[in-house]
Amino acid sequence: MTHLVVGYPSLDANWAMLEAMDSAGVDLVELQMPFSEPIADGPSFVKANHEAIRAGTSWQDYFDFAARAGERFSFEIVFMGYYNSAFSMGAERFCARLSEAGMKGFIVPDLPHEEATELNDAACGLGLAPIPIMTPTNSPARLAEIGSKASGFVYCAARKGVTGRKTDLSLGVAAFLERCREATSVPLGLGFGIRTAEDVRGLRNLADIAIIGTAGLDAWQERGPKGYQRYLETLVAETA
Repeated sequence: MTHLVVGYPSLDANWAMLEAMDSAGVDLVELQMPFSEPIADGPSFVKANHEAIRAGTSWQDYFDFAARAGERFSFEIVFMGYYNSAFSMGAERFCARLSEAGMKGFIVPDLPHEEATELNDAACGLGLAPIPIMTPTNSPARLAEIGSKASGFVYCAARKGVTGRKTDLSLGVAAFLERCREATSVPLGLGFGIRTAEDVRGLRNLADIAIIGTAGLDAWQERGPKGYQRYLETLVAETA
């Protein structure tokens, strides 16, 4: 699963990113709705959110872009963003907009499990998957509670902190994923610091989905469109 912030560096660049993702064989894409206080994101995505907002990217731009992408590409698309956006729209309207755009679910990292009932109920009524987050600091009981309500897949955060920093997958990640696997029957995606083909290879038989966030944006900025696609192809090759 790959990721982009809608509106950064531009909507045209976003579309080129999606074309590269599709050509490379990516399975899932997170489209992040820009927000002023993206508390789970590291410096690269904080900048991307702020620049997208500064460029005037609106909710309508976001949903129009998502709908166009859903019609054009073969991968499935999920919303990523913060609860303020969903709260401002209202749970039913928010979920309706996602459904109308052909999106399959949502990741809202700042919405606690205990406070997600209204949004999750609205989602389930429309066939959307609320994708919860499990972290290494969750107790077994907490993991079981989160896992009991999971649908679609679970986003397993490989470490504490925010996105962007490299993660050493040898430091307890396998044991963490084993605890997550015991807590739910849905597929597991691992994110936060997955950057290289070697990282993806190391997730075989551990996670079902390798989640590439900041590293993808870095590749776009450092290597350009062709280098970005080649980078994605090296990652996808490790999932075969």
